[in-house]
Amino acid sequence: VRRPFESSRGGILDRMTLSAGSRLGPYEIQSLLGAGGMGEVYRARDTRLGRDVAIKVLPERLAESADAVARFEQEARAVAALVHPNVLSLFDFGRKDGLVYAVTELLEGTTLRQRLSSETLPLRRAIEIGAAVAEGLSAAHARGIVHRDLKPENLFVTSDGRVKILDFGLARLTGPAGANADVSAATSAPTTPAPTEPGTVMGTVGYMSPEQVRGRPADARSDIFAFGCVLYELLTGRRAFVKPTPAESMASILRDTPEMPSGWRAAAPGLDRIVARCLEKSPDERFQSARDLAFALREMSGAFAAATPTPVATAESPRAAGRVRRRRTFMLAVLATVALATGFFLLRGRLWPVSEKIDSVAVLPLRNLTGDPGQEYFADGMTEELISDLAKITALRVPAHSSVMRYKGTQKSAPEIARELGVDALVEGSVTRSGS
Repeated sequence: VRRPFESSRGGILDRMTLSAGSRLGPYEIQSLLGAGGMGEVYRARDTRLGRDVAIKVLPERLAESADAVARFEQEARAVAALVHPNVLSLFDFGRKDGLVYAVTELLEGTTLRQRLSSETLPLRRAIEIGAAVAEGLSAAHARGIVHRDLKPENLFVTSDGRVKILDFGLARLTGPAGANADVSAATSAPTTPAPTEPGTVMGTVGYMSPEQVRGRPADARSDIFAFGCVLYELLTGRRAFVKPTPAESMASILRDTPEMPSGWRAAAPGLDRIVARCLEKSPDERFQSARDLAFALREMSGAFAAATPTPVATAESPRAAGRVRRRRTFMLAVLATVALATGFFLLRGRLWPVSEKIDSVAVLPLRNLTGDPGQEYFADGMTEELISDLAKITALRVPAHSSVMRYKGTQKSAPEIARELGVDALVEGSVTRSGS
C-alpha cells in the first residue's frame, strides 16, 4: 500500500512530504506551506465543513518518539486553551497511518518578518500591531501560558490586517491547569533545542530575555522582553540585539542598551519609554503584565488617530491659495480649541497667534495634568504626533520636536517663545483624564 508521503531524500526519512490529494482523516492535502524542526505545515481542505485549513504534521521519525509526541500534543493543548482574535485558532488534533497532526485556521497574508523585510511600517501601524500582539500575549498569560519564543517569524499579519501569534512550540504552562512540559519550536529562525533539563538556554538568539540567556526559568515577563525586541524592530526596522555571532548577540542582551527608536526615526518619546521598560535587564523593572503594556500602546494609538488633522491641498491659483489659507487657519483653530476625546484622556489646547497671517506654527510640549507622572510619555507622544502631522502640510513651517522640547515647563511668554522659534503662532495644550 502506498503511504501518503514521500521522502525528500533517500535513506533515512528525515522529512516526510505529504503529496497533494492524500488524506489525513477528513482532511485532503493541497500543498506544502512550510517546514520546521518539529513539523511540516500543509494547506488542506476540510471535506466535512467545506473549508480550507492548515495542518501541522509531526515527521514520522519524531512520531515514533513518545517524548516528541508528548511535546507536540502539549503545543496543541497550549493553542487550544487560547481563544483570542490575536492567537492562531486550533480546530482539531489526531493520528493517521503513524502520523500525528494538528489542524488550525488557515491564514492568508505574510509573517511580520516578511513584512519588515519589504517595508518600513508607518508609526501608527507599528503601534497597532504591537498593541494587538500584547493583547494576544495577555490572553496567553492569563491562562498561565508563556510563549518563550516570540519573534517576527512567529507573528502573522493577515491580508485584512489582523495580527496573529503563531507557534507556541516553546510554550510552558505555568498555571495550575497545566504541567511544566516543554515543546520544541518549529520556525524559520534559529531556535535552540527544547529539552526540559534546568539550565538549558531556550529561545531564539536576539529575542531571548537575559534570564533565558542565563538558562534561568522564563515567565510572562520574559515574553515582555521579547515583545520589546519585536516592538523595537517594528518602530526602527532594525533588530535591538544583533551581532556577528550568536554568542556575541547573547552577550549584548546581557550588557547593552540599544539606541531608542527616536534615534532612528521621528518616533514619539513616549514610545522610547515603553520600549525601554520592556527591555529592562531585570524582570522586576519591566511591565509586570502584557495587559498593562497593551493598554499603554492602545492609549497612544487611539490618541494618534484622534489627533490626525485634515490634510490640506497645495494651492494652484490665488483663489485656491485663499481657500487653503482659510482651511489651514480653521484647522489650527480646531487643534487649538477643541476638547479631543481619546478614550481615557482629553487633549485641550489653544492657539496663540503672534502675526496677522499664519505661515508657521510651533506645538509646545503638552502639559501632563493627569496627576500620574507615568503618563508623561503620553503627553510627549501626543506633542510629537501633532508636530509630525502638521509638518505634512507643505505650506506650513513647523519646528521639529527637538526644537520645542526645551520649552517644557518654561515660564517664558508666548510672544517670547514665538520670536525665538521664528513662528507666527503657537499651539499649547494639556492632557487630562476624562471627566476631570
